[in-house]
Amino acid sequence: MSRIVSRGRGQPASGAWLGCAVLAMAALACCVIGEPPSADDGQAAIPSLAATDLPSESESAWDATYDKWALWTNGTQLRGADVYQRRVYVELDGSEFMGPGPVGPPYTEADFDRLASWGANYVNISHPGLFSEGPPYELDERMEANLDRLLDLIARADMFAVISFRTGPGRSEFGLCCLEEAGDWYDVGYLNDEIWRDEAAQAAWAAMWRHTAERYRGNSVVVGYDLMVEPNANEVWGDIWDPKTFYQEYEDSSYDWNRLFPQVTDAIREVDAETPILVGGMAYSAVDWMPYIRPSDDRRTVYVFHQYAPYQYTHQWPDDLALRYPDTFDADWDGEDDRFDRDWLDELLTAVDRFAGGHDVPVAVNEFGVVRWVPGASRFMEDQMALFEQRGLNYALWVWDPEWAPYVEENNAFNLRLGPDPENDVNVPNDLMGVVQTYWGRNTVRPSTFGVDEP
Repeated sequence: MSRIVSRGRGQPASGAWLGCAVLAMAALACCVIGEPPSADDGQAAIPSLAATDLPSESESAWDATYDKWALWTNGTQLRGADVYQRRVYVELDGSEFMGPGPVGPPYTEADFDRLASWGANYVNISHPGLFSEGPPYELDERMEANLDRLLDLIARADMFAVISFRTGPGRSEFGLCCLEEAGDWYDVGYLNDEIWRDEAAQAAWAAMWRHTAERYRGNSVVVGYDLMVEPNANEVWGDIWDPKTFYQEYEDSSYDWNRLFPQVTDAIREVDAETPILVGGMAYSAVDWMPYIRPSDDRRTVYVFHQYAPYQYTHQWPDDLALRYPDTFDADWDGEDDRFDRDWLDELLTAVDRFAGGHDVPVAVNEFGVVRWVPGASRFMEDQMALFEQRGLNYALWVWDPEWAPYVEENNAFNLRLGPDPENDVNVPNDLMGVVQTYWGRNTVRPSTFGVDEP
């Protein structure tokens, strides 16, 4: 059974996508997609721990009493981690790896309590959308129940949350993370990237978000809606990695995220005028595509990027650790060696500075990370998080894995709790996680305390 990469990538300037093959060892998450099986197909129900006194839609224990926008506009206030969720397909996952389904891997209350106890105050929920991926694009109550449950557990741990949709009408998981292996170990029928060509799918994506906003607008732990995790029409329908080339050919077409996301924003604002909206750019929200985002007219939108550059350092195989931090190598894919150090990272982020200053908008990092065994990882993490803080950016680390043993034993490359030994699959004290905890320790606000002095 294949286990495939679920983790974000940076865009190689060469245009040769590294994708799943870079870390195809069994240490990385499986991203299997397609339409969910029916209840009669042997798909297990949500684990019993889901039935834990969930607040109803109209009777939330976390009614919003403060301005969520203030969390995004007054320096770094949200420091936390991503959690990864996808549909479970027993025919490809087996019965244990991702849990019993319909969504996995399974998280428990203890997983979120541990995250909060280590200082985090923010969870970016990278989650399947609430509508089906194929027509007629209807609400999938199983996805909604799973999201309800996660938000309840996060609220109990006294942390904020952002809802980020990976999939939904016209978009499945494989187009996001495993495109190059189509027809290899999975059937091409699992692919679905019609969101970029089908106006009905785009309208349904907006309708999905309207429904989502109407359901969660009164939940005060929900402080943002990330409209799409890593838009990538440039790859799935064109394999174009130069932003100038892409926008010369596809600007204002159905493939242009700049045309679609304002429609989704408008749908949300029909029912929720307050909750901040998060928008990343094309090419998996890579830093160097951020200048090509065309901001909408919405004044409560945060613009985000994902930071894994340089990919050839952050995603090294454990048996070929040729690069370290700091080091000298071709870090930006231009054929010439660079000095890869804090100055290099600072220069990389100048594109973010120019975008934020030029448009007078807040910016955040809702994914960043490094494989735990690469040489110099703790120093790399220290410098990168310090540069985020200097810019006043909120940020979420990829990834906070659950303590679900079948999953952790196979998928643990970004599980920093496990330390630098690739063979280790239990939590151990280590320098890399220590750096993260130090920065998380700067958090001063939580849902139970933020805004309590406001009238």
